[in-house]
Amino acid sequence: MAASMAVASCWVVRGCRDQRLLLGWGRRLCSGGGRAAADARTHFGFQTVSEEEKGEKVYQVFENVAKKYDIMNDSMSLGIHRIWKDIFLQHMNPCPGTQLLDVAGGTGDIAFRFINYVRSQREHQVRQKLRTHQNLSWQEITKLYQEEEHKSLGGSHVVVCDINKEMLKVGKQKSQRLGYSEGLSWVLGNAEELPFNNDSFDVYTIAFGIRNVTHIDQALQEAYRVLKPGGRFLCLEFSHVNNSLVSSLYDLYSFQVIPVLGEVIAGDWKAYQYLVESIRRFLTQEELKELMEDVGFLKVEYRNLGSGIVAIHSGFKL
Repeated sequence: MAASMAVASCWVVRGCRDQRLLLGWGRRLCSGGGRAAADARTHFGFQTVSEEEKGEKVYQVFENVAKKYDIMNDSMSLGIHRIWKDIFLQHMNPCPGTQLLDVAGGTGDIAFRFINYVRSQREHQVRQKLRTHQNLSWQEITKLYQEEEHKSLGGSHVVVCDINKEMLKVGKQKSQRLGYSEGLSWVLGNAEELPFNNDSFDVYTIAFGIRNVTHIDQALQEAYRVLKPGGRFLCLEFSHVNNSLVSSLYDLYSFQVIPVLGEVIAGDWKAYQYLVESIRRFLTQEELKELMEDVGFLKVEYRNLGSGIVAIHSGFKL
């Protein structure tokens, strides 16, 4: 009796998830699919362009700014983006053995933090292990440490996937300069059509990248596909400010200062004008949450940082 109830419960959960998937696809057929059939138009900042043109324009933006990307991030956010990314990793809380896919992660900021975090967790595990073997000789302790050095990530691996060759090139150069090699690989790939098998990763992350994707629903479907059952989707992205005073100051800084910094530091006013405009055109926190649920993610929630200047969205493939 208990077994049959468990099976029935499982089918109910699957049925609910499948129903959400059908509803989500139905919405896209009625709205997004209709638009695609009509003229396949979308937005590039405040401009209206063809979907193909948006892909090309976004690619060119990041190709042009790749070498100055990290410097501009520090300048625009006064270094606060580093804190946001640290909080993002704490929110993920990966353990040794975690298989991570970091999409649109070109310059490696999330990947390097992931490696540091897992390595720290692994070192803690080794220290705990040694405390339980306090009668070991120093030779045995040295041998144990040497053995653990060869598996300092405990089997963890991060794949950085980005559609832009220049961003990947900068990321690889940065990894060599900073000494990151173990448990790290770089793959050229499109978020809307990932070059990975189903059920491959424990965690999927995308930081400050999803708003640049032409078909966000398709990217979310791909994220869901490549995650293992029980896997987690995490997104860090600019969002919508929920404080009127902060919003006014933020708009003033965004439109009057950021493009000027882009021109002075990166020699590209238009790229950073696009950045500001793309943020304003992006989904609200609730809209992205709903889209994630439509795809099939469960336990979807978000956390605002800086009064909603950025938000962390989380969901599970259950």
